[in-house]
Amino acid sequence: MKNEPLAYRMRPKTIDEVISQAHLVGPKAIIRRMVDTKRLSSMIFYGPPGIGKTSIAQAIAGSTQYKFRQLNAVTNTKKDMQLVVEEAKMSGQVILLLDEIHRLDKAKQDFLLPHLESGKIVLIGATTSNPYHAINPAIRSRTQIFELYPLEEDDIITALKRALADSENGLAEYNPEVSDEAIHHFAMASYGDVRSALNALELAVLSAEQNDDKRQVTLEDAKVCIQKNTFQHDKDGDQHYDVMSAFQKSIRGSDVDAALHYLARLIEAGDLPTIARRLLVISYEDIGLASPGAAARTLSAIEASERLGFPEARIPLSQAVIELCLSPKSNSAITAIDQALSDIRNGKAGLVPKHLKDGHYQGAKELGNAIGYKYPHNYENSYVEQQYLPDTLKNKQYYEPKLTSKSEQKFAEIYNNLKSNKK
Repeated sequence: MKNEPLAYRMRPKTIDEVISQAHLVGPKAIIRRMVDTKRLSSMIFYGPPGIGKTSIAQAIAGSTQYKFRQLNAVTNTKKDMQLVVEEAKMSGQVILLLDEIHRLDKAKQDFLLPHLESGKIVLIGATTSNPYHAINPAIRSRTQIFELYPLEEDDIITALKRALADSENGLAEYNPEVSDEAIHHFAMASYGDVRSALNALELAVLSAEQNDDKRQVTLEDAKVCIQKNTFQHDKDGDQHYDVMSAFQKSIRGSDVDAALHYLARLIEAGDLPTIARRLLVISYEDIGLASPGAAARTLSAIEASERLGFPEARIPLSQAVIELCLSPKSNSAITAIDQALSDIRNGKAGLVPKHLKDGHYQGAKELGNAIGYKYPHNYENSYVEQQYLPDTLKNKQYYEPKLTSKSEQKFAEIYNNLKSNKK
């Protein structure tokens, strides 16, 4: 039995063996061009775990015949990096794969920078975090940044079948007989993580019953060997914020099916507090005055889901999402308050009109405060015309009604009638 995991043994030796990431290593793609001309520049790979960051780095080294060294930005020391630099000085260019590069401290960074400048070290940083958020600008400015994507199911099936047929590094020596249903389950349940799929396949083959010198792997074996919890969702990671963004934008765009998809991803991650907060924000920000009751019903659904907990919480949450998607939309409330805040922050405040100032203290009248204020309840329909905004803003209009619903059309009618009375 081979000691290294199957995913490690099956890593591509050259660029031609890389599966997927055609936007980087396909014909005429940028990394392919670098390899073909042996004009490598330092780069950063980012994306979810198990999608080939290390594999592509090793494939680049294999295709160019450059020396390859792998370190970790956290666990390896500056001395370890110094050994790589000394090797580069002695033997020429060295490719250094640096895992978790977003956690590189300043001392190690300062040590590496001049060697990146000279080109002796070709740095390939690997990270699951968005480098534009997580990596120091000094490193970013000296590297090209490439995003890697989760593999499609067909790509993972290709990798699995390659491993089954490989007698040197793969599983062919065990004469495996893996059903198509099992292969497809490994590919589907790995959520684009080829490392997870390969290692689960190896476990299934090695633990399978031997029948007529064959090891047969069924769908049931596949389900046991690759568990559902490989779904990737880091509550503190970039993917989390991307899902939250897509969730809100799908509701705002009235796409029920997309919104339910992203809700399901958040439910699968068990992230009820974030779902609750986001739904409440959406009910006011995107539906708003077009359906004022939606916010109250959303809050009721949130309270019900918090009392129920998962899995039952999915029911009121689904109901709230469907209603918000299919409700008329208006952002007039958030637009209005943001315009008002913008004026305040830009120094456009002005003095409170004297007739609106507090008059409940001795000496207020001597200052001219609260004199001339008209109490609206003393007038017909509890309305009387008078100035409320400061003089510098007295003709300012912040609220601009959206006529997308009967509800806001009614608000708009009242608002416009009141505005016309002031003219």
